[in-house]
Amino acid sequence: MGTINLGSDILKITKIEAATIEVPMKKPFRVAYGTTSVARNIIVYVHGENGLTGIGGTAGPVKVTGDTLASVKYVIDEVLAPAIVGLDSTDIEKITAVMDGIIVKNTAAKAAVDMALYDLTAKSAGLPLYKLLGGYKNTLETDYTLGIDEPEIMAREAMELKDMGFKTLKVKVGEEPGKDIERIKKIRQAIGNDVKIRLDANQGWKPKEAIRIIKTLEEYDIELVEQPVPYWDIDGLAKVTRSVDVPIMADEACHTLQDALMLIKKEAVDLINIKLPKCGGIFKALQIAHIAASAGMECMVGCMVETRASILPAVHLACGVKNITRADLDSAMYLKQDPVIGGATVENAMFNLSDEPGTGVKTVNIYGNNPEVSR
Repeated sequence: MGTINLGSDILKITKIEAATIEVPMKKPFRVAYGTTSVARNIIVYVHGENGLTGIGGTAGPVKVTGDTLASVKYVIDEVLAPAIVGLDSTDIEKITAVMDGIIVKNTAAKAAVDMALYDLTAKSAGLPLYKLLGGYKNTLETDYTLGIDEPEIMAREAMELKDMGFKTLKVKVGEEPGKDIERIKKIRQAIGNDVKIRLDANQGWKPKEAIRIIKTLEEYDIELVEQPVPYWDIDGLAKVTRSVDVPIMADEACHTLQDALMLIKKEAVDLINIKLPKCGGIFKALQIAHIAASAGMECMVGCMVETRASILPAVHLACGVKNITRADLDSAMYLKQDPVIGGATVENAMFNLSDEPGTGVKTVNIYGNNPEVSR
């Protein structure tokens, strides 16, 4: 693992900065509760007294966490930064407690700071982040998500993705039950049986409706169904899980460690989707993954519409932890131009992590195509 030298006197946080970035997407991306055409993110820089800088980021996932881009930046600049500048950047549990003690919720803002802290700590240790998080592996396969569209268009895109090397496709559904069934039928016919299909309804169905649709779709060899019913309907979620053979995964229903514990106790789902902006960062994501592992439940790591500044910390998390067996970390692939310089290479749907310290992110070109003004 190399030599770790973490003297607390040289790892104090000297400054925290947050910058807004907007990156156009290749095409509009539609899910059950809306359409997105621009990735709006916050990039966070945590500067250490040793001259190193940790980089993190987040979206403003208002429809999932209630955060907006403006609220995230305000909370980082005016609430979190004044409270944690001067603290030791390696004291991540202490800093997490400080952040939670001064403001509730606001998980996207906390997640961006948390990611930058982990990046800074790993850089200071001279180690890739995944090794500090467990070091289970250094490659990770991601799926690719198909947004909602006409069945024929989705089938054509699915075939193109298969040709690009993707072995798992995540298909957005939840708008029109009849059309959802037609979408999956057309996609399976197009790609054959050697590519996995997982579905994400984004809370779009009612329990009885979900059971009927999922049972109808079982003949198309569905790997799992993500959040088929509204997040608050835990009993309905449990009913769906008990009634179908296809594994059911929680997403919007699981934000906190307490949510995960409740879902496990109620046997409401088979898997949990962890997202860093949703739970508050890597520190809390590890807690969720570990409590799921203690119950024999596997996890997936997913994403919002984010740049690689926040995708790569999630990749390192998934590579560090054995119990995270699936990944949906494709959103940076939707962007017209990736503003992040450095980090993992991606080939045939596989992230390949290097031995660079931290997440490997060197800079984020937040000002467009002029690297001289990027941080």
